[in-house]
Amino acid sequence: MIDDNGRMQIRILSPNEAHARQRAGAVLVDVRAAHERALGMAVDASGIVREALQADPTAHLPDPGMEILLICQRGARSLQVAEILAARGYRNLSSVEGGTDAWDAAGLPMQRADVDADFSERYSRHLRLPDVGLQGQQALEAARVLLVGAGGLGSPAAYYLAAAGIGTLRIADDDVVDRSNLQRQILHTDARIGMPKVESATLALSALNPRTRIEAVRERITSDNVERLLDGIDVVVDGADNFPARYLLNDACVKLGKPLVYGAVHRFEGQASVFDAGRHRGSAPCYRCLFPEPPPPESAPNCAEAGVLGVLPGVIGLLQATEAIKLLLGIGDPLRGRLLQFDALAMRFRETRLLPDPQCPVCAPGCAFPGYVDYAAFCAGGEA
Repeated sequence: MIDDNGRMQIRILSPNEAHARQRAGAVLVDVRAAHERALGMAVDASGIVREALQADPTAHLPDPGMEILLICQRGARSLQVAEILAARGYRNLSSVEGGTDAWDAAGLPMQRADVDADFSERYSRHLRLPDVGLQGQQALEAARVLLVGAGGLGSPAAYYLAAAGIGTLRIADDDVVDRSNLQRQILHTDARIGMPKVESATLALSALNPRTRIEAVRERITSDNVERLLDGIDVVVDGADNFPARYLLNDACVKLGKPLVYGAVHRFEGQASVFDAGRHRGSAPCYRCLFPEPPPPESAPNCAEAGVLGVLPGVIGLLQATEAIKLLLGIGDPLRGRLLQFDALAMRFRETRLLPDPQCPVCAPGCAFPGYVDYAAFCAGGEA
């Protein structure tokens, strides 16, 4: 439509009007990104990403005189694309008012990806992220994560991993809920004091996201069960906050090629890293590259002895959950080869580069696995 000044005027059509024109032969083009269209698009619409359409419109719409209906999420982008196409010589353009939201609200036919309504609604904000989208969310739902410890670090990590849609979360902890835990271990409640932590965690996480399968393992990690606990696991999150578990997890993850998301807290300070030497020997360090041997018990007090600011494990646990999700999705820059240290009193983060130790007895290239050590014999235990 040409206005009085000879300029192309873009028609604004209601969804019902646009649907009628589509049925009469007009071409309906959805200009949203693929991850947006996965949440639902008008039936028989052609999905052409806005940037591709603007860059080379004739490759997708070769006839400038054809009737073209443009639709996006709410109507703004489609109108912008229509104006660009008009400047490129297209003469019969319309934009759908209110976009796909209005189309769906009008009860017009929609096509959706092969996922159920709960999946689409629950993870809609992830599905809108280009770096996650439908494929990434389905990868999270297929993922298996081992969380060792359902305490201060494990609580926030577990909550956000379950909320993010991790398909299977295996939680190993042999402790029971104590009133002193509740200051920081937010998985648990006063009503569940005395309950095994893995049972309390199962109740909390299943209530949050029933799609996540919780495998509750009421065991303390040892050299006898560590490989069984890691069987079939994609990423390991260390929420145990004790040295026997840390060294066992590190050694097993190097041997089995599993990425280990490390976290630790002490009083007002915490730290996090990703140890992935099993998959990147010679280029990524393991925990032993940082701490070759466990400290003596007297120099490594646990939280019960030294105390810990209640919110501190929340900060570090959330960092661990973030790193685990990034590893599963293959996005971003993991904390591989970097130690992130947090000072809560100064509200300051500091990063230290970590290099692999070429003499590391566990992860050095060509080094044979030395076997597991009973670290509990000379390490102080204690959960966060």
